[in-house]
Amino acid sequence: MGNLTPELAKIRDETRELAANYGLDFYEVIFELVDADELNMIAAYGGFPTRYPHWRFGMEYEQLAKSYAYGLSKIYELVINNDPCYAYLMRSNSLTDQKLVMAHVYGHCDFFKNNAWFSKTSRKMMDIMANHGARIRRYMDKYGVGVVEDFIDRVQSLDNLIDIYSPFIKRDEGDAPAQSGGGDEGKVHKLQAKDYMDRYINPPEFLEQQREDAEKAREQNMRYPARPQRDVLKFLLENAPLQSWQQDVLALLREEAYYFAPQGMTKIMNEGWAVFWHSTMMCRHLVDASEIISYCDAHSGTLSTQPGQVNPYKLGVELFRDIEDRWNKGKFGIDYFSCEDAEERRNWNRPTNQGREKVFQVRKIYNDISFIDEFVNEEFAEQQKMFVYGVNQATGQMEIVDRDYTKVKKSLLNALTNFGNPIIEVVDANYQNRGELYLFHDWAGVDLQFDYASQTLKYLHELWGRPVHIETRDEGKPQLLSFDGKEAQMREVAASKPDVEVIGTQETDD
Repeated sequence: MGNLTPELAKIRDETRELAANYGLDFYEVIFELVDADELNMIAAYGGFPTRYPHWRFGMEYEQLAKSYAYGLSKIYELVINNDPCYAYLMRSNSLTDQKLVMAHVYGHCDFFKNNAWFSKTSRKMMDIMANHGARIRRYMDKYGVGVVEDFIDRVQSLDNLIDIYSPFIKRDEGDAPAQSGGGDEGKVHKLQAKDYMDRYINPPEFLEQQREDAEKAREQNMRYPARPQRDVLKFLLENAPLQSWQQDVLALLREEAYYFAPQGMTKIMNEGWAVFWHSTMMCRHLVDASEIISYCDAHSGTLSTQPGQVNPYKLGVELFRDIEDRWNKGKFGIDYFSCEDAEERRNWNRPTNQGREKVFQVRKIYNDISFIDEFVNEEFAEQQKMFVYGVNQATGQMEIVDRDYTKVKKSLLNALTNFGNPIIEVVDANYQNRGELYLFHDWAGVDLQFDYASQTLKYLHELWGRPVHIETRDEGKPQLLSFDGKEAQMREVAASKPDVEVIGTQETDD
């Protein structure tokens, strides 16, 4: 399978056997040897060369090609979550680089197959993407390239408005609008009591509260959707006045957005796991003495980190190594956590040899948020020199703002939650009884950027066909941003949800 040279095919077979002996479990991997230009093209299409045509892919190809030509970047590997997995090797890479890439790829393929957050993704996406491309090309032939591309532009600008946890959680019950009339809607239910005790068991203030609650429930049941909908694309697919071809294109792009979502949810873990195994197999088995310098050069480049930035390869592999070391030394459980002597805890070593078993368990059930929340502790943050950075307003220079590991962790989690995107929900599709769309921004201390939010509302308006509003906050004050088809306007409103205490805000990405 694939077009490898005999020498590379031998290395592939050796690496596959090593990976299996270490306990990695993966789908069959098909390696394709391609030129740099071909690899840049495939990468521009997100790894799917048969994907639908769009100007954005051409723009990304130009950027990748120029960056490679000027020596600013080079793609070492590209691997696709599929059964079988497809991986692309650059023909011009050295033999040492090819060994590293193959070992790295087998780590990724094990992660794709076994991590729970990929369990709902299609394993035949290579074929599905080809089908999507064929259907969109037919629509372009029928309605015109410009018309279809313009619609794709709008959908792509909204493809982060999905509910990334919805494949694992059923949220749709009770979404249909309640039917009016009948039943005991709005009725006040009194507690059972004898006549002479009624005024004590059911005092006036209790009955009034019952009436208010019943009225709120009635108003809520009259609203559509009955509960907030985080999957905005699904709501538009089911309710927006779209033509049949537009519904089909929206459904295709939404399916692709959900396919790529787990990769964003596990970027740090996935890359860390692949580095963990490529470094293990390369250092112990695959690299000979003549290759060690070349390997270290490539490996160190992968793990290099700039101040104020997060390198997922570096953070992921160091945390996996730390977990393995802690569980090998027994740094867990009641005895360890009840120890109050900092020096004793630092030098704790009660061998259990459970480290390898633990990292396999972690790679199976965690995503980046739970991975960092669970395992980044004070000792790890100190070892890795993890600080919160910020800009000194007086000097304009980046400086260390805080060394508290809890704030470091909070800053990381803020950046990772929903991929750093604001959480938006549809709360009313008939706002003010005018068929207008009302959205709610689940504000957590970070304001929307007016320009981006206005452009998003513009695209939503083009799909919905009527004015669109989003309730948000600006410096903590409730605001309503609206787009009526001509311009975006911001005005103060009363908050529709109670204030939520914000412990802190994200200062930087690190």
